[in-house]
Amino acid sequence: MTQSVSDSNPALCEAIALRIAQSPQHRITFAEYMDLVLYHPQYGYYNTHATKLGKQGDFFTSPHLGTDFGELLAEQFLQIWEILEKPVPFTLLEMGAGQGILALDILNYLEGCYPDFLAALSYVIIERSPSLIQEQQQRLQKYHNHIQWQTLEEIPVNSIVGCCFSNELVDALPVHQIVIENGQLREIYVTTQTASTSHATFTEVVGELSTARIIEYFDLNKIALPSPTYPEGYHSEVNLAALDWLKMVAARLQRGYLLTIDYGYSANRYYNPIRQGTLQCYYRHHRHNNPYLYIGQQDITAHVDFTALQAWGELCGLTTVGSTQQGLFLMALGLGNRIAALSTSPQQSLEKLLQRRDSLHQLIDPMGLGGFNVLVQSKDAIADTQLKGLSLPLI
Repeated sequence: MTQSVSDSNPALCEAIALRIAQSPQHRITFAEYMDLVLYHPQYGYYNTHATKLGKQGDFFTSPHLGTDFGELLAEQFLQIWEILEKPVPFTLLEMGAGQGILALDILNYLEGCYPDFLAALSYVIIERSPSLIQEQQQRLQKYHNHIQWQTLEEIPVNSIVGCCFSNELVDALPVHQIVIENGQLREIYVTTQTASTSHATFTEVVGELSTARIIEYFDLNKIALPSPTYPEGYHSEVNLAALDWLKMVAARLQRGYLLTIDYGYSANRYYNPIRQGTLQCYYRHHRHNNPYLYIGQQDITAHVDFTALQAWGELCGLTTVGSTQQGLFLMALGLGNRIAALSTSPQQSLEKLLQRRDSLHQLIDPMGLGGFNVLVQSKDAIADTQLKGLSLPLI
């Protein structure tokens, strides 16, 4: 797979080419390439295209469909606060807060419905993108006395009592790409086709594994790869960054819960021999699988391996509370009641009612957002108290 230079950010391409030129063997792992493309402090996608998120941009997430997603999450956070016996402060740690829309929906809802909970709340946002932080701070000015922006490294170990959560964060963490070549597990690297860094085109080369952690990852998942089951040329991804992230979060959580909402599979489905990877790119709501197009102008993601998150979480001291689909999770928290109430909504135009109904149904569509996984893990929480979101919804 080779880059087409048109419609890419030339400054970012030059920065990547320079990194390759300075690297041993003049190549970098795909994980390093993806990290530069998405998170380069000056030219990365999330720093230069913060305003391209949403229905008018390259992709949209659940909070872009209205306030319901955040409000129902707030109901779950309220129950968690109660389960933990209403600690003050109760830390709500959002990792990867995007444009701050979800945070605003949660805080507005708590202000209107549960002011006592809001008064106890310390809302912490973890965000890598300086431009997104700026947008979040502007959007959330009203609640600045409740919010602080930190890095995970800045948060003391064993200090959080509350709930950590993310929505579509882990899928955007940089992944290594692996391939079976001559029956051996190998890694895909990115290199340049020319010596010039100012007019570089990128291509892939195959080499030895960059780290033994990739072998350990498959051992963690109990996946025998390579094996005769997998065909020559089989390729997929390994998200070591997700394990690093989870270890850091688990170390900082003293007592409470971790909610991870994202699209993905169990390891057996993820590494099914007939599935050739999950890497996908989003450009103006068009999806394709070439990460060397529109460099710095498009999002790059890979599905989440939820088996690895559960297994690694347990090694990091987390207990798996349960998992479900987003649609079921939201229905259990009251989305069904909101859909039913549409028929009795007074003084709303038919157009607005239909738009709202469509948004609510998109949140639970099993072929779309409703099919996302919700993984709940905990540390030192009351084990016999069932979370509302994991109960069977009334349909």
